[in-house]
Amino acid sequence: MFARLTRRPVVISLALIASALAVITLTPVASHASLPPSVDGQPLPSLAPMLEKVTPAVVNISTKTRVQVRDPYFDDPMFRQFFGMPNSPRERVEQSLGSGVIVDAAKGYVLTNNHVVGGADDITVSLQDGRNFKGKLVGADPDTDVAVVQIAATNLQALPLADSSKLRVGDFVVAVGDPFGLSQTVTSGIVSALGRSGLGGNGYQNFIQTDASINPGNSGGALVNLRGELVGINTMIFSPSGGNVGIGFAIPTNLGSQVMRQLIANGKVNRGNLGVETQDITPRIAQILGLKATDGAVVTRVASGSAAEQADIQTGDVITAIDGKPLHNAQELRNAEGLLPVGSAVKLGVQRNGSTRDVTIKLVAEKLATLDGSKLDPRLAGVTFNELSQNQRGQGVAGVAVSAISAGSRAAQAGLQANDIVIGVGNLRVPDLRTLQQLAGVNPRQLVLVVSDEDGVRYVDVR
Repeated sequence: MFARLTRRPVVISLALIASALAVITLTPVASHASLPPSVDGQPLPSLAPMLEKVTPAVVNISTKTRVQVRDPYFDDPMFRQFFGMPNSPRERVEQSLGSGVIVDAAKGYVLTNNHVVGGADDITVSLQDGRNFKGKLVGADPDTDVAVVQIAATNLQALPLADSSKLRVGDFVVAVGDPFGLSQTVTSGIVSALGRSGLGGNGYQNFIQTDASINPGNSGGALVNLRGELVGINTMIFSPSGGNVGIGFAIPTNLGSQVMRQLIANGKVNRGNLGVETQDITPRIAQILGLKATDGAVVTRVASGSAAEQADIQTGDVITAIDGKPLHNAQELRNAEGLLPVGSAVKLGVQRNGSTRDVTIKLVAEKLATLDGSKLDPRLAGVTFNELSQNQRGQGVAGVAVSAISAGSRAAQAGLQANDIVIGVGNLRVPDLRTLQQLAGVNPRQLVLVVSDEDGVRYVDVR
């Protein structure tokens, strides 16, 4: 099971406190059996000098999110009138904890995870020196789980960014964060693997895997090399029980910084698009196409007028390589599209009828059709819908995305949120934007949306 690493405050049991004491924190503890400062005249190696420069740049991020609470009794106007209750919907406040890394001291930019701050109403950033600041969300990208928060503060210390492409399996790394809501905690390990993908979810994945101990609350924290340079943003763990088992994942800084630049410049990420949809090659498909192996991705659709069509890529072609590297599956191709900058020239190895050729295609910005909710129904005023991205469709997702929603709108009060995916209206499926347009006015008295998000499926009754 893959678990993201935000942490909602809970009452900590004595057993948890006891286990926490085994974690190495930054608070110095006196010891009567300390190690000698040197052995045979040689000083003992220590990460302390490096960490003195790193830890001031790692922050704690706490968020508050107001969630509307719906109840059939309180939704009944006669019930509310009888008991003299207000008409406004009730709400509860959800709190969570995570971490972040200061990457620009002059401008106060903090790099963290989207799942730490995405959708939050209030963001508080706490520094190691005890100062607290209100955070402003500059932008967030759910597809890569990267977000940028800005604070108005002076005397900040930022971490330098390393070239994460130079990491090797076996390199030593150190994770810094605030697990379980404790003060800053440091753990060490090595790079266990590189380029991990296919770990669940619909995003673009290119993770660093590490055995440095990572626990809930570490999301958005720093993974650094022994020079004190940021190599990754800690994001999630694999765990059958929810605790650390030595399999943690971090977003490489090359990816994080690329997304960060777009978020700072545009508030969102503009992704490239080749104009093809693909799927993995099963043994049966390989037999039909006369292939000797199942590596690669078979083209199932070519968009009209796309760069792929202009390059004479056709349905049934097999993409076997990208920029000279073997392509193993469709997910790797989607990753390349989502992670490479718009305008990049991509060289594809394309196999057709037993012969292979190289084709160079330029990534163009993906254009997604949008729709103003007020044009569908007055109750949806303030909501912007857009069609799903090619990456989402490639993952088998169907529906319509909520790309923006105004706070205080009727839909927001009903519980609709940005990044939700509308998959139905009433008991009717909504596979795409055109179908939503057709169904929105079917029942003028009742508007119930079936919505999907990371937590599952729910109903949103907009009144």
